[in-house]
Amino acid sequence: MLICRWKKIPEDMKSNAVLQYYLMLRKKNFSLFFKRVFDIVVSLIMLIILSPLFLILAIAIKADSKGPVFYRQVRVTQYGKEFRIFKFRTMVSNADKIGSQVTVDNDSRITKVGKFIRKCRLDEVSQLLNVLGGSMTFVGTRPEVPKYVAQYTDEMKATLLLPAGITSLASIKYKDEAKLLENAENVDETYLAEVLPQKMEYNLLALRKYGFWRDIGTMFRTVGAVLKR
Repeated sequence: MLICRWKKIPEDMKSNAVLQYYLMLRKKNFSLFFKRVFDIVVSLIMLIILSPLFLILAIAIKADSKGPVFYRQVRVTQYGKEFRIFKFRTMVSNADKIGSQVTVDNDSRITKVGKFIRKCRLDEVSQLLNVLGGSMTFVGTRPEVPKYVAQYTDEMKATLLLPAGITSLASIKYKDEAKLLENAENVDETYLAEVLPQKMEYNLLALRKYGFWRDIGTMFRTVGAVLKR
């Protein structure tokens, strides 16, 4: 997870806005190295412990509706690289082809089992596989689909200096994002114009104040937010 040399940063990310964040993070390479070690060790332990839950969810999803167990949508992570995220499928097969790529509450595409899984945030636990593989980390900016990343401002691109995360301060603040977008006339336009910029303010703040122990605090806050919900 170490920050690479500036000359190796993708050209479309090279700007004065990104450089300011780059210089701050380069000074924290040791902490970022420890962050990666933590990701590997903890994700591996959690995958072993949660393997029975994975099996139960897989059986429930297959019994409830046709389609794969996992939803493997293309997202964007560190340095703008694309990867396929692991999420337990909570919607009908090919849902992204019959509607927006942003999900709202009471979305007709959500399956019966999917409603329960989403309510308990269990669809996210499969991302432990992405964390173990290195395409994601526990705490970091939530990965967006390529068409939304294409709309990033220069400063927003600074979030791509680190791997995408399972949770973040923005994720906690906008845990009810689907409900906020429920009455939008155009979900994609509303997300890009209103929700994404506000979430990015939190994501950029997290980069400026990055610290390993701050990440641990965010993880505990996430657990608290999920239990409260």
